[in-house]
Amino acid sequence: MLAVCMVVVIGCTAEDPLDEFSNNGNESGNNVGNLSVSNSATTGELATFDISLDTEHAEGTENAEGYFPDEEDVLENNEFTMEVNIDMSNPVAKTENGVEVTVNGGHVTVNHGALKKVCYVVSGTTADGSLTVVGDKKYAVKLNGASINNPDSAALNLLSGKRAYIILAEGTTNTLSDGTGGSQKGALYCKGKLLFNGSGRLSVIGHTNNGIHSADYILFNKGNNIYVKSTANHGIKANDGVFINGGILNVEVSAAAAKGINCESHIIVNGGRTTVLTTGEGTYDSDEREVKGAAGIKADSTFTMNGGELWLKSTGSGGKGINVDMEACFCGGSVYVITTGGQYKSNNDTSSPKGIKADGNITISGGRIWVRTGGNSGEGIETKGLLSMTGGEVASYAYDDAINSKDDMVVSGGFVYAQGQHNDGLDANGNCYIKGGTVYAICSGSPEVAIDANSEQQKKLYVTSGTLVAVGGLEGGSSLTQPCYLASSWTPSTWYALTVGDSTLAFLTPAGGGSGLVVSGASQPALQSGVSVVGGTSWFGSLAITGGTVSGGSSVNLSSYTGGSGMGNVPGGGGPGGWH
Repeated sequence: MLAVCMVVVIGCTAEDPLDEFSNNGNESGNNVGNLSVSNSATTGELATFDISLDTEHAEGTENAEGYFPDEEDVLENNEFTMEVNIDMSNPVAKTENGVEVTVNGGHVTVNHGALKKVCYVVSGTTADGSLTVVGDKKYAVKLNGASINNPDSAALNLLSGKRAYIILAEGTTNTLSDGTGGSQKGALYCKGKLLFNGSGRLSVIGHTNNGIHSADYILFNKGNNIYVKSTANHGIKANDGVFINGGILNVEVSAAAAKGINCESHIIVNGGRTTVLTTGEGTYDSDEREVKGAAGIKADSTFTMNGGELWLKSTGSGGKGINVDMEACFCGGSVYVITTGGQYKSNNDTSSPKGIKADGNITISGGRIWVRTGGNSGEGIETKGLLSMTGGEVASYAYDDAINSKDDMVVSGGFVYAQGQHNDGLDANGNCYIKGGTVYAICSGSPEVAIDANSEQQKKLYVTSGTLVAVGGLEGGSSLTQPCYLASSWTPSTWYALTVGDSTLAFLTPAGGGSGLVVSGASQPALQSGVSVVGGTSWFGSLAITGGTVSGGSSVNLSSYTGGSGMGNVPGGGGPGGWH
């Protein structure tokens, strides 16, 4: 899979694709896709948006170039001209053009042996049947209005180890479901590569194990409209990769620690609209002797987001939006994550909720990421390695730390918002470098700070460039090459305007947060409170605006600031932060 890693790197461009996300500052409250928002100017969409399954809206058009591990994976590069019709309502045993069809009740087995270009056209309904495919060559299965339920095993059992092209016939609705009577790996199981094509609809319901399972990789393409549900395990499971190039994909799972999309290798999202809901609680895995939580997406290797949309919601204890064992790269597209469950504890081990978690480095170079965590100990974005933000829009509103890195954290571009409701905004356990971009950070109150570095281990916060707003101050002992300034006071739930040179950033203060408002820019800034803003580009769900027309307000005195909190409480803003 080294080729996959190379494609991931190539797909991450430095281009800043933010125009697609921009809306005028006076247009907050619009619905975007399956994002439900409030019109309340004091909360903003980041604090109120919700996520639900959505099968009706068309998939987005802002997609990256599709990824195919092999040219042979592209349906158009193949011919499947030898059609064999299978009517599941009334299956008939036959030998057609060398293809053997055997029938046992409602259960059909087809074997094309060494024949090439075979396409099985499947239609009809059965409440107690299945289709099993064996053969030594790649093949296609065209679902043309098929409804297959197998109480005892997989509904569609693709036992050939060769490529399986699933074609969803245009205008058709297809259903695959299993029961609880067998030991199958999925309601749709494929031994080889599983490649989805076509614009029809497919529902896959798993009651014993996974909904869809491939022992190789799975590829989804533009036009697909697929719903997957599992009540026993994961929604979609693949051993060697999951690649989403397009389509509408809705997944929901309810089992303890179940994953919506689970892959033992790489996951790459290049397009489409994928929504995952997990409701299962955390659990203790006695075999691996550790606690586990549910996750919308779980990659045992790397995760890359180049385009399209991800909508992930986890409501169980210890639940996560995205959980990655190695590196995670966000290069484009839109990611929305909500977790509502608290920390799960068992056998002296814990699983804490996280919006996005990676054991390796996290790199953010473009696109949009919105994260909200509401349960006890829930962190927004966390990496066990280095966190680098060079572009895009990142907004995290978290119960605990909003954005956390075990190693260094570097912000050199983009727009970053981080509010820790009960902890820090930005928290680096190594050094923290603010080298560019726009950063708006908020902490809960003393002893926390808006931007924290690990000074206990002789690490520092370095501010050398960029535009900075910090409610709650900065880590003591910071190196502030670019001067920072302390406002004489600040008022909760109020619009402020920070002007640096010819540019103005308008921002809404939180209803509560740390004491002390610190600002910084490329030149000495001017700050006004109580302003009105019209037009411009909205960021972080209408919590900040650039390019707007600012009027009214009063000037705020600024004094030189060297770092550290303990600046006294501000009325209405001294306790744990939160949007009312």
